[in-house]
Amino acid sequence: MIAPTAVIADDEPLLVAALQQALQDTWPTLDVVATAQNGIEAIECITEHQPDIAFLDIQMPGATGMDVAHAVVEDWPGGTDTPPPLWVFVTAYDNYAVDAFEAAAVDYVLKPVKPDRLQQTIERLQTRLGERSTDNNEQLNQQLRQLIDNEMRRQHTPAETPMLRTINASVGDLVRVIPIDDVILFESADKYVSVITAQGEAVIREPLKNILPQLDPAQFARIHRSVIVNLTRIEAAVRDDAGNLSLQLRDSERQPPVSRLYRHLFQAM
Repeated sequence: MIAPTAVIADDEPLLVAALQQALQDTWPTLDVVATAQNGIEAIECITEHQPDIAFLDIQMPGATGMDVAHAVVEDWPGGTDTPPPLWVFVTAYDNYAVDAFEAAAVDYVLKPVKPDRLQQTIERLQTRLGERSTDNNEQLNQQLRQLIDNEMRRQHTPAETPMLRTINASVGDLVRVIPIDDVILFESADKYVSVITAQGEAVIREPLKNILPQLDPAQFARIHRSVIVNLTRIEAAVRDDAGNLSLQLRDSERQPPVSRLYRHLFQAM
């Protein structure tokens, strides 16, 4: 039987070393193939090594643990034969966040790592590894998506904040006031977000993660970590020979990709 593999990502080297030693003592057959000190390194390490398990600190420079998981699952190179890792979030969060992780079936370990809690995590991981299948992996991906989107809404927008009705966006030296119903999609690129309408493209400096919580979820949906689409503008979902999914949109020539985290939204199309 091939030994399971893992990647550990944390910006505190002493905590990485302590967790690696604790895993060695508790699960000697687990092979920690790489460690990372920030979110960008974590994405690169996980994509390169394709481990069975990833232990991710929640707060890291470059990208949070949830951002890392989101990015990896969307761009996973392993296909169905090599599923994305099982995610373990290492966190100092309060009980509210811990409850959210547990409800979403994503395991967690509170800092500082305690041997009895780590043993529980290992037992869960060993059970999950024995049950891995395409359907099981897809269920975990959907749970991850729900966790990310719910946590994003909770963190970035108070409950009383009203939904956007218009959005101010720049076109050259002009600032357009765009009715939200006219937006076909939002697409992030570098440090700005493009607002695509039938009249053309405008730009805002607000991060995509701040926009999503202010949109009506019955009208707008995230389909990729860099794309939010107006559901009323979707004409068709198109699958290519490689199984990749993209959308055809009314009044736009763009065909944005749908990541694996969000494909279930369009299974009936």
